[in-house]
Amino acid sequence: MKFTNVDQVINRIYSLPKLHPKNDLSYVKRILKQLNNPQDSVKTIHVTGTNGKGSTSYYLSNLLQKAGQKTGLFVSPYIYEFNERIQLNGKNISNRDLVEVANKIEAAIKELKKTDPDFSLVTFEYEVALAFQFFSQKKCDYAVIEVGIGGEHDKTNVITPEVSIITTIGLDHEKIIGPTLADIAKEKSGIIKQNKPVVLGNIPQDVLDILLDKAQAENSKSFLLGRDFKIKLSKTAIEYQDLENKYQFLKRPVVEAYDIGVAVRAVQLLNLQLNKQEIEASINKTQIPGRYDIVQTAPKIIVDGAHNLQAMTNLLHLIRKENQGQIYILLGMMKDKDLGPVTNLFEDEKVTLTRIDYPRAARLEDFPKEAQKKYNYEENFEVAYTNLKNKLKPHDILLVTGSFYLVGAVLNYCKRGKK
Repeated sequence: MKFTNVDQVINRIYSLPKLHPKNDLSYVKRILKQLNNPQDSVKTIHVTGTNGKGSTSYYLSNLLQKAGQKTGLFVSPYIYEFNERIQLNGKNISNRDLVEVANKIEAAIKELKKTDPDFSLVTFEYEVALAFQFFSQKKCDYAVIEVGIGGEHDKTNVITPEVSIITTIGLDHEKIIGPTLADIAKEKSGIIKQNKPVVLGNIPQDVLDILLDKAQAENSKSFLLGRDFKIKLSKTAIEYQDLENKYQFLKRPVVEAYDIGVAVRAVQLLNLQLNKQEIEASINKTQIPGRYDIVQTAPKIIVDGAHNLQAMTNLLHLIRKENQGQIYILLGMMKDKDLGPVTNLFEDEKVTLTRIDYPRAARLEDFPKEAQKKYNYEENFEVAYTNLKNKLKPHDILLVTGSFYLVGAVLNYCKRGKK
């Protein structure tokens, strides 16, 4: 198969299965070997965590660029278009480059099928191969690599990074990498590599030893938020401090402040030429799509891809502190998420459930019976969003949340409305 346009590439990627019967790294390693192991030609930073890994990756990418490094970024999911998943110096991969690199992947698959007719890739393996091949071709100095799910068994775990990062540990993807918090911590600790440092964010105390023990076993020096570097929020700023440095950043939500702290601590381990002003400017100008994204200020409309218990708890705490009027929530989730625990978090908020046209998107019947009775349901997210937006009084807040897929759909809908 030879691609001539980007739609063919994206259709091919999404036509692939999601999982192999045997969930290991053998397939992704074989395709990368066939491509001459492009992942080994670029220095990397590997980022995992239940929440905050995407934000941390964006902060890191901007810091590296500020230091004059040609920087690749591999993140998921996308908000506006697939090309966001693979970036070079803050710009999405072009359609032309995507087609060119995908054709190289296809040629490698064809070669492997000559000796193993059953060889195939799943969606995420194909995306990982695309990213590493692109970063290698473009001769990146560094690439920031966000895991898909977990750590040890994640398809990105074929690198020896300069620094590993674990942002948080919470309950998500329990059926794949759980079921317990300890299981999830053990899986995520799999990105800690021998003789390479690891930066740890806001880690629950009861699983912290799992990560510290793994770091010790790998002779990996650990840098822990609260122990080796600190983040403090004043009324107007985020204050970062470690043994040698102090920085001030524009105020953001507390969970974002932790991500900033982790990114700053990690980039300092690389010994790049970055002064205080450059670090502060780089962080302050970073905008992260779909994470506490304010799309309208009066009345306020916020979109945020929170999709698990930990993220939604943090988000609601923040919104309730800000609020002076009624909070309206437009909630669309994937059916494999913790629908019951998340919907139990709502108190005085007026919630409307919705869905997007996507196979994994939860329908009304997927939500717990109590939530079905308690909350409005509107199948069409565009109708639901417009109705709620039109209801808002000056001090009200509309929060669109529950999934990055819903957030992306709503942002694209808003974008079309502005044309």
